[in-house]
Order: sequence, then structure tokens, then C-alpha cells
Amino acid sequence: MIALLVRDLRLATRAGGGFGLGLAFFLIVTVLVPFGVGPEGGTLARIAPGILWVGALLACLLSLDRIFALDYEDGTLDLLATAPVPLEAAVALKAVAHWLTTGLPLVVAAPVLGVLLQLPGPAYGWLVASLAVGTPALSAIGAFGAALTVGLKRGGLLLSLIVLPLYIPSLIFGAEVVIRGADGRAVETALLLLAAISVGAFALLPFAAAAALRVNLR
Repeated sequence: MIALLVRDLRLATRAGGGFGLGLAFFLIVTVLVPFGVGPEGGTLARIAPGILWVGALLACLLSLDRIFALDYEDGTLDLLATAPVPLEAAVALKAVAHWLTTGLPLVVAAPVLGVLLQLPGPAYGWLVASLAVGTPALSAIGAFGAALTVGLKRGGLLLSLIVLPLYIPSLIFGAEVVIRGADGRAVETALLLLAAISVGAFALLPFAAAAALRVNLR
């Protein structure tokens, strides 16, 4: 299991679909927003939580099609389906590897990019907390979408159409945590709901993704 995780981490970074691409996209979104809405500090501070969460969401979306694509092309996915390790566990490990190479770097970089959007001081800690709690759900949901579209030519658009609606609850509660934290209001409810989404996604979606993979490999 550990060897599979290490292998996926190496493939993610070598294939160009890891943290570099996600971070670059996150940076571009953050830099372009002030040009679009103007440099006025009050406006940027007001929209910063939503923009940062949307940027993180889209950055995670960029590398989803690589979760199973390389394994499908070289036949590794067929071996995983017949290996003693449950396919559901392999899917969960791939989702963890995706989060470590995409979600975790975004969590680390978000406070730095928040400075560019003049995010209020009290919100920085809650921004990191919300992304740390919420981005695992993005990887788990993305793994499910990638399993549904594996093997399809030009399946990236279909993958986006499947995954983006499922991302909306995480986006809503994640941005709400940061907004409430910036205003000094209670954030516990929104943060707990965000955590529940991540836990539920990792508890249920590996089984659905494994079932989809078995169908696609027939």
C-alpha cells in the first residue's frame, strides 16, 4: 500500500500534473483578479474568500484526468483490479496522492496569495483551516469522476461537467468559513459541515469509483 502511494506521488510530479501546474494556475487566477475588478482594497477584501476558494477548486480540477489515465494506458489498472489489495483501497490511495501533490501545496500557498487580494488579517488562519479540511473532498470527488471517464477520448470536458456540480457544497461552506472568520463570527457550523463532506466523500466515493472502474475495464 505504501509502495503504491509512493509510486503515485512520483508519477504525479514526473508527469507534470502535480503541484507545479496547480500552483501556477492558482497564482495566475489570484494575480488576474485585481486587474479585472480593480485595485480597490475594500472590493478585493470582500471577494477574496470566494476567489481563493474558486482558484483552489479549479487548480485541483486541472490534474484530475491524470489520476487513472496513466495506469489505464500502461495496463497497471488491470493489475490493480486483480491484485490482492482491494480496488477501493487503491482508489482511496490515489485520491490521497492527488491531495498531497495538488491540495496540500494549495493550502500552503493560499496565505501568501491572500496578501495579493488584501484578505483581512483574521481570515488567514481560517483560510488555511478551510482548505485543509475541504480540499480532501475535492480529490475524492475528482477520483470518482476520473473513474467514470477513464478510457474516454477527450474525457476532460465530461469529467469537468460531472465533478463541478459536486464541488459546489465544498465551495459554499469553504468560502463561508473564511468570510465568517474575517468578520469575527462563529465558524464552527460551516467548518463541521465542510469536514463532514470530506469524511463522507472518502468513506463512500472510493467504492463508487471502484465499481465504475470495474465496469470500464470489462
